[in-house]
Amino acid sequence: MEFTCLRIEKRLPLAQVTLNRPAVLNALNAETLAEFSEIIEELAADPAVRVILLAGAGRAFAAGADIRELAALTAEEGRAFALRGQSLLRRIETLDKPVIACIQGFALGGGCELAMACTLRLAADDARLGQPEVKLGVMTGFGGSQRLPRLVGRGAALKLLLTGATIDAGEALRIGLVDEVVPVAELMAHAEALALEIAANAPLALAETLQAVDEGLGLPLDLALLREAVHFSRICGTADKNEGTRAFLEKRPPAWKGE
Repeated sequence: MEFTCLRIEKRLPLAQVTLNRPAVLNALNAETLAEFSEIIEELAADPAVRVILLAGAGRAFAAGADIRELAALTAEEGRAFALRGQSLLRRIETLDKPVIACIQGFALGGGCELAMACTLRLAADDARLGQPEVKLGVMTGFGGSQRLPRLVGRGAALKLLLTGATIDAGEALRIGLVDEVVPVAELMAHAEALALEIAANAPLALAETLQAVDEGLGLPLDLALLREAVHFSRICGTADKNEGTRAFLEKRPPAWKGE
């Protein structure tokens, strides 16, 4: 498929999706969201893709929503736009394969919200992150007010949300907004190495682990443990579990089939 706002490249078992509107710092407009939804479903359905890398072209990961589109939204249109963005980000968040955000330059507003929906966040040392919506007279609409406190805690989240401040990669790492900071020249190579390390593991085990964590975060511990047992039981009935344990005992690399 041909896309206007995004590029997709498959280097199996990896796929890289690149936001490709560098002239506007990869601002997230309605067309970008629509294309992103298509791409995510394509990658979700491709068993050869084990891990997805998400990056931005040029000087930014994504510098937020398209302000021209935002300025024209009515209240009703704003609700529809927020729900569309939330649906896409939730789909990314609950995908049965990991998505790694590769953050270079600006990740502001919707761009920061997009990064937060990813499984892991790697930041280049030039990254700048924040939720500056209040400076424009609006607020987060793609889940930032909910994911940010879950990642960094209520106080640190409210400080960012209420001031609209932009923080550097080091501060983002300190508060837990990103998982790792690397030199900008090494970002994509480091992300690819991490993705390949993850992709070497059993795909069904990865999927069940992602689901167990997502489900458990919203439950009391006792109920979350029961959900983990359900996912564990599913894995115990797979051919990959038999292959993985046999390969370990036979001291050889496993050959995963995703079955």
